[in-house]
Amino acid sequence: MATVSATETASTSDASKARRPWSIAAYLLALALITLVPSFVFAGILMQRNHQAQENTIETLILATTRSLVQAVEREINANITTLRVLATTPSLHQGSFRAFHAYGRLALENTKANLFVVNSDYSTLMSTSTPFGESLPRSSDLDSIRRAFERNDVEITDLVRGSLSNDWAYNILLPVNLGPYGRKIIALNQRADNISQALLTNKLPEGWSTALLDADGQIISASFGAGVTGETFTRFDALSQPFSVRWQRITTDEGTYQTVIQRSGLTGWRLVSWAPVEVINKPLLDAVLSLVAGAVVLAALIIITLYWVTRRIGSSVRGLARDAKRLGRGESVVAKPYPVAEIADVSQALAEASAQRRSAEAEVRFLMRELAHRSKNQMTVIAAMAKQTARGEEDVAHYVQNFEKRIMGLARSTDLLLTHGRAGVELKELLTHHIAPFGPSDGERLKLTGEVVRLNAQAAQIMGMAAHELSTNAAKYGAFSTEKGRLEVSWTIEGDHLAFRWREYMETKRALPETKDTAEARTEHKGFGTTVLNSMVGGALGAKVERIMHGDGMEWRFEIPMSALHPDYAGPRANEDKAAE
Repeated sequence: MATVSATETASTSDASKARRPWSIAAYLLALALITLVPSFVFAGILMQRNHQAQENTIETLILATTRSLVQAVEREINANITTLRVLATTPSLHQGSFRAFHAYGRLALENTKANLFVVNSDYSTLMSTSTPFGESLPRSSDLDSIRRAFERNDVEITDLVRGSLSNDWAYNILLPVNLGPYGRKIIALNQRADNISQALLTNKLPEGWSTALLDADGQIISASFGAGVTGETFTRFDALSQPFSVRWQRITTDEGTYQTVIQRSGLTGWRLVSWAPVEVINKPLLDAVLSLVAGAVVLAALIIITLYWVTRRIGSSVRGLARDAKRLGRGESVVAKPYPVAEIADVSQALAEASAQRRSAEAEVRFLMRELAHRSKNQMTVIAAMAKQTARGEEDVAHYVQNFEKRIMGLARSTDLLLTHGRAGVELKELLTHHIAPFGPSDGERLKLTGEVVRLNAQAAQIMGMAAHELSTNAAKYGAFSTEKGRLEVSWTIEGDHLAFRWREYMETKRALPETKDTAEARTEHKGFGTTVLNSMVGGALGAKVERIMHGDGMEWRFEIPMSALHPDYAGPRANEDKAAE
């Protein structure tokens, strides 16, 4: 047997050597190699894909921004059209009171750069809010647009024009109206071109990109800084011959190559042109590639340097954790340590908490053992008292056993509640419900329990449980539950440092006779263990004031119990236990 044992020991030792675990340093080194080598292999592929992804992102951004710019311009134009339509409904206009309409138009457009004018069917200007009413006015500088508005009988938005009075670059919104006896007119809103600049500025393009809003003739209505001046012809490239953009397009000119996006406004027919030199687009991408390469080299160096430092930190932390685990196994106290690794620090904290819980559990076990011994003594004392009191006046052994068994079961119900709630204490209402239920009627309206939440300690729960059992027994034999219409009301309130407890039984109305000496003697006829529980144990062990009152329609018990005798943390004096056992 010794030879076999030695052989098995040698085999186990060889197997342990063959399966020797790796150190943390080895695992971290393998992790670094597995991470870095594929990273460098695929770096070129990732950079190429990143380059394409960056271009797609920029393209999507530019397309979305230019569409947003066109929508901003159209919102501005639509707002002006709405203003013009509202002005066209002015009653003074349709009544031929053009002077009043002139005054109204000036008031409506006050603090704006817009100008309202009315054109007759012979293209002469009837009035303009930029001049006093009645002054001679020149013809509009854009007769073609006025003629198209008359012909189409719809809103017409002109290209860029010079104001005949202000000499500013502007655009006109023309609305034909039929004034009946006053003939057909054009109600026109003249807006300066620089108003559009505000709409363009609300949506900025990325750095290096420029934008310009062109009319149908290629004139710049508005442009970003450095992209052109209002009224100039756009000459950067031939924007009017280029197709509208679904994606961006590359245009090569003598000045260089541009990435461009051209959008068209369906409302005005104007074109929004956005462009940037190809070098501007490629420069961030090239910088990113160079940064990626440089970062990869630096990262490799940092990983190698950090690997050694992390290995030492983790290794020392794990060894400290192993020492704490051994202490916990020996039952020694373990204190949490501030390890540099968060997960290891969490385990250290858990070991410290487990150590504290273990010490607490051991202390709890010792306490429970003492409490068990104490409660066992109390139970034996109570059972002995029950046996003595039950035996008094009993001549029939079977009847004695039956009564004693009932009281033991009542005590058991209190014990069950104590075990259920532990040191928190038993709630008085729950205790009463458990003890009254076996004797009470099925009709819930005949039983009423009302009172505040009061918790009882072990001694008080046992005594109050026995009191409730005895009172319920008497109620079933002689009191409220002995008739079909009797009822029971139990109530309690906290009054200062005492609990006022009231047990009131009501008999049937027909049995509610005037109190006489004979009826009083009949009601007090039943005495024995129940009376002992109520007077001796409740009154003596709990220090309560006990009072029984006979009424014409039933009986009432009143207890005034000190709250200190009921509190779950109250142990109860040993003298009271001895007194209860007598």
